[in-house]
Amino acid sequence: MCGIAGFCDYSADFTNEAPMLGEIARKMGSTLRHRGPDENGVFLSRHAAFAHQRLAVVDIKGGKQPMTAYTGGYRYTAVYNGELYNAAELRAELEKDGYVFDTSSDTEVLLKCYIQYGTDCAEKLNGIYAFAVDDEKNGRCFICRDRFGVKPLFYSLSGGRLVFGSEIKALFEYPGIKPVLDRQGLCEVLGLGPARTEGVGVFKGINEIKPGCFGIFSKDGFTEKTYFRLTSHEHEESYEDTVRHVRFLVEDSVERQLVSDVPLCTFLSGGLDSSVITALAANKYAESGKTLSTYSFDFTGNDKYFRPTAFQPDADKPFAQRMVDFCRTDHTYLECGNVKLADCLYNAVDAKDLPGMADVDSSLLYFCSLVKKKHIVALSGECADEIFGGYPWFHKKEAFEGHCFPWSPDLSVRTGLISPEAADALQIDKYVNMRYEESIAQVPALSGESPQEKRRREISFLNIKWFMSTLLERKDRMSMASGLEVRVPYADHRIVEYVFNAPWSYKCHGGVVKSLLRDAAKPWLPAEIDTRKKSPYPKTHNPGYEKIIKERLRHVLDDSYAPVYKIISKDAAEKLLGEKSDYGKPWFGQLMAGPQLMAYILQINYWLAKYNIKIEL
Repeated sequence: MCGIAGFCDYSADFTNEAPMLGEIARKMGSTLRHRGPDENGVFLSRHAAFAHQRLAVVDIKGGKQPMTAYTGGYRYTAVYNGELYNAAELRAELEKDGYVFDTSSDTEVLLKCYIQYGTDCAEKLNGIYAFAVDDEKNGRCFICRDRFGVKPLFYSLSGGRLVFGSEIKALFEYPGIKPVLDRQGLCEVLGLGPARTEGVGVFKGINEIKPGCFGIFSKDGFTEKTYFRLTSHEHEESYEDTVRHVRFLVEDSVERQLVSDVPLCTFLSGGLDSSVITALAANKYAESGKTLSTYSFDFTGNDKYFRPTAFQPDADKPFAQRMVDFCRTDHTYLECGNVKLADCLYNAVDAKDLPGMADVDSSLLYFCSLVKKKHIVALSGECADEIFGGYPWFHKKEAFEGHCFPWSPDLSVRTGLISPEAADALQIDKYVNMRYEESIAQVPALSGESPQEKRRREISFLNIKWFMSTLLERKDRMSMASGLEVRVPYADHRIVEYVFNAPWSYKCHGGVVKSLLRDAAKPWLPAEIDTRKKSPYPKTHNPGYEKIIKERLRHVLDDSYAPVYKIISKDAAEKLLGEKSDYGKPWFGQLMAGPQLMAYILQINYWLAKYNIKIEL
């Protein structure tokens, strides 16, 4: 993976200001060095300045960026962050059209795919990507993002120029772009966070290319267009045929994503999703006489303090060890202590440029930093629950009857922390409801569907559009903070499209949660893994962590100048400190309960101070 940044203006000529503008581009790129520590480059033309930070994964010598190609007397220059999993097929197709390739890099494939197909190129791509092309022939900049937003791409229209970057921090290096929060941004953080409305960059004037969209910027201005959206149609295959189809798609996706010229591993929890990926990867490695490396994550003291809940019915370690023995992998168990977990809360904000999933973020950031010591690429099991219906809210009566996002049904937990003045100005409940209704209106309808099946489709759509995007953003920022590329085979658009239209009776066949994936995976897994109940990403149950968080929040609340007081009620925060934590009733997803709410306040306070954010209510 890499980091990209730049700006362009097709009504101006950069020639006379080239040194200064080149330095701005360089500074923008340097903020992303963690995403690409191996190489960097800057490109400057009459109308564009691009910067690239490279993490070398494929074609180490030939894949340098920015990359330029000439066709028909015109220059095309690209900066690209991502991986193409169908690069070989595209290369063969383009060679038939007369294109000659100088490298084995997928960057060159992508660039020449754009030259050949123009704005239709995105529909050709299978992968994770965010890229920009300075197109001399058409006098425009083309920027594009993958179908489900695995790779980030933020932008701002500043002074008639398009300014873009892989992360928000890069945009703040451009003159005139400042960290300002208006009502919309505050509602995103306090009402929807750690989720975020697609396309909204939280800070005033900062946007994000939406998943499945591209943008065109020229002297005529900026337009954003959609090239991919989920559609609904009748599913005509039998259950048995559907299982076989899913089996093929999952196996093909994993195999495609094993391509790498650098060390690769998998994350292995012992749950169904990660075990499927590990089993398939281990089999492919064994065919070549290689041993797959795997990693699992836990927390110091969890063996002592873990208590089963409806969300976490059992501990991961015995199941992870079963898979290690079954697949004969080279396995490493990683642990995170209380102090490190708390300290990394702030590093996680630095990585995301926003408050996030508290210790769910900070732990992943820490674990990825350890994995990166030996590996550069990892495969992970995100997205399976959203696609195959694994979360509890797919099955709860409340999700069907509620008019809300099912992973965050009770806003009062968070809105109760907001100061009365801010609450009156923000009207967070109305804002969240607006975003919910917007999303429901986008659900592709299927004629003749029963009310229950219709609601199932809505919940599935919401999970893909919102919850999956949140986890993908988390995975990208926390891993790329250490320059670790994490691939997500379940996010292959072919899998998502296909399973989205499979009836619920297939996804919960015989009353078994995620039966479609379980039955597809039976040839690959031990029975006790295939039938294991869902257990989410681990979190600490050690009371020592909560003690540290309370001490740090106490310190913040004792500071009368703490920036969080601009939006948070001290009395409400004091009350939170005095309450017994409830690990069983999360306020976001499955993992974020009392300790995570306190940690979220710490993250917000740090964020406001670190970025010197101006608030406009």
